[in-house]
Amino acid sequence: MTGSTPSWPRSLYRLGRFSFRKRHVVALFWVALLALAGAGAAGAPAAGNSSFSIPGTEAQKAFDLLDERFPGASADGATARVVFKAPDGQKMTDPGNKAAVQETVDELSGGAEVTQVTDPYQGGGVSQDGSVAYASVTYEVPGMELEESSREALKAAAEDARDSGLTVEIGGDALQAVPETGSAEIIGIGVAAVVLVVTLGSLLAAGLPLLTAIVGVGIGVATITALASTLDLGSTTSILASMIGLAVGIDYALFVVSRYRAELAEGREREEAAGRAVGTAGSAVVFAGLTVVIALVGLSVVNIPMLTKMGIAAAGTVAVAVLIALTLIPALLGYAGRRVRPAGEKSKLLGGGRAKNDKADRPNMGTRWASFVVRRPLAVLLLGVVGLGAAAVPAGSLELGLPDDGSQPTSTTQRRAYDLLSEGFGPGFNGPLVVVVDAEGSDDPEAVFQQAGDEIKALDNVVNVAPAAPNKAGDTATIAVIPDAKPSSAATEDLVHDIRAVGADIKDGTGADVLVTGATAMNIDVSQKLNDALVPYLVLVVGLAFLLLIVVFRSILVPLKAALGFLLSVLAALGAVVAVYQWGWLSGLMGVEETGPIMSMMPIFMVGVVFGLAMDYEVFLVTRIREAHVHGEKPAQAVVTGFRYSARVVTAAAIIMIAVFSGFIGSSDSMVKMIGFGLAIAVLFDAFVVRMAIVPAVLALLGAKAWWLPKWLDRALPNVDVEGESLAVHDRAADKDDEDKELVRA
Repeated sequence: MTGSTPSWPRSLYRLGRFSFRKRHVVALFWVALLALAGAGAAGAPAAGNSSFSIPGTEAQKAFDLLDERFPGASADGATARVVFKAPDGQKMTDPGNKAAVQETVDELSGGAEVTQVTDPYQGGGVSQDGSVAYASVTYEVPGMELEESSREALKAAAEDARDSGLTVEIGGDALQAVPETGSAEIIGIGVAAVVLVVTLGSLLAAGLPLLTAIVGVGIGVATITALASTLDLGSTTSILASMIGLAVGIDYALFVVSRYRAELAEGREREEAAGRAVGTAGSAVVFAGLTVVIALVGLSVVNIPMLTKMGIAAAGTVAVAVLIALTLIPALLGYAGRRVRPAGEKSKLLGGGRAKNDKADRPNMGTRWASFVVRRPLAVLLLGVVGLGAAAVPAGSLELGLPDDGSQPTSTTQRRAYDLLSEGFGPGFNGPLVVVVDAEGSDDPEAVFQQAGDEIKALDNVVNVAPAAPNKAGDTATIAVIPDAKPSSAATEDLVHDIRAVGADIKDGTGADVLVTGATAMNIDVSQKLNDALVPYLVLVVGLAFLLLIVVFRSILVPLKAALGFLLSVLAALGAVVAVYQWGWLSGLMGVEETGPIMSMMPIFMVGVVFGLAMDYEVFLVTRIREAHVHGEKPAQAVVTGFRYSARVVTAAAIIMIAVFSGFIGSSDSMVKMIGFGLAIAVLFDAFVVRMAIVPAVLALLGAKAWWLPKWLDRALPNVDVEGESLAVHDRAADKDDEDKELVRA
């Protein structure tokens, strides 16, 4: 290595010793921070749905125009559709059924937060065959901000109508609830606990990563909850932050505790071992955490505020997990004392203290696996690449979209209302398009409104076009368009593009703007924007992390191999997501009741998170290999040595992450469910195929060339010493000083 010896590993070393020695102060600080965040969360308003704005899209421009030209219309207010179906042999126009519906409309109109209720018999809300009718209810506040009394009143009105013999279901976002993760999350944490006990050989040592991860997630989620109303954070933000924070929190703590036990096995005193664990494994934690933060904060390049906030909130939780691993873990190790044993020893409860046998001296699984890979690197490499390539094939059929009530489980009233409306009015009725005609600069706005309506009626895949509804000023009008196909279909997307093409022609002829909005058009615009942003995002995040890894590993080929391996694993994971959630493979096992397009935000969010986590394993695994190489071992032997010390811990960390992410598959929120599965399968592919098989195979094939770095770049790069070599240099210098003193005394 060139350049001066870096001081920051020594700083981390001193931080570890300080936290061990001043454990009361450190523990009190984190407890106080948790209490402060908890108090803030307790006094904060409940989180609602983040305002879903997409700057730069036509749907958002039209939405903003509606707010400006139709003041008081509560464009972002909650909506509900109360859907009625007559008993067999009857019609909704029968006097008794009509009276029951009218009673329901009157009951709903008296709601405290209700701004409007449309009567089915006056607003065209009865199907042609007379079997189905619906009443639309509009509220003055968004769905997640509705008072519980308003939801209860809505349910009670529906129940009263059911008593008259009608089938009644409720659609829309008025009944939207905060997503639940289910009991599977607890099972995931339980699996993590078992893995920690097996890996660390002690119940107490296993409890430390779990405890600190829960503290970190508690601080992160409580802070998000406290700021949710102020910063307009969505209800899923805290769930995603807890998912990622819990996984990395356990992993980072595990790496520090494992290194601490290894240092104890070398015969070091406990305070010294804590300092060295933070100075070595802690260095890797800092750089691994930095890659995760880069990936999450990088989501801001997509320019969708909700996605940006989700990324920053999750990045904040990761940063807390890093700080806890560097400070609270050594503090708790100080409290644990001799109850945390050196590596290779188990507690008496788990079989420790027994006489050793010959098996203890055999190479561990990591050593045996690495030895196998370096003997047959080409075969392992080809098998890994071909396997991931095959898993990635379904990704070529990826279709993006956003969920609506049609993606809800069939057990929900929202889904049943969706199906009833499709049955009575056609599938496109659940995804009406709102065409906004801005004729402010036109000489004859009425003629423009009529022209727009007539031209839209002439398009394919249009069932109905409502008459234009102008505002008070008469310069802007809305036209409701009912497509023939369901909202998430390609035909509906084509219709949106066709209407926009018509709008461009009208603008050329009259100067009036014709804009398409509504939930369906918004979903189409979001999907397109995310599609367009995926490649630039990949280039930015992979590029920044590539530069960071060049600094960490002082190599060109190792970071390049890391980036290419990530691309393989993320494509394979996307292929698995498409196979399950779009094609329906193993859908019953995964609790997928309705297949369809993949959540539009899911691929780019998964790419960001998985990249950060993939670099975690790369840093933890390859730093040990490079450490052995720096200390003079030949390339192949360095791979084996690195696996001997790190494979067990990296494997445990990966299993923990898979277990934690899998726990979120039981969530009631389709996006959380899909992301949980995607992240779990991505970690499985990346940790066990890419990092455990492809990485050692490539390093074995490259040999010493893997660590090549141009001399000019070697001189230009800062020496970050992520392996903690400066600590070893310091030890050697201290030993030499001691020898010199002994010679002087002699």
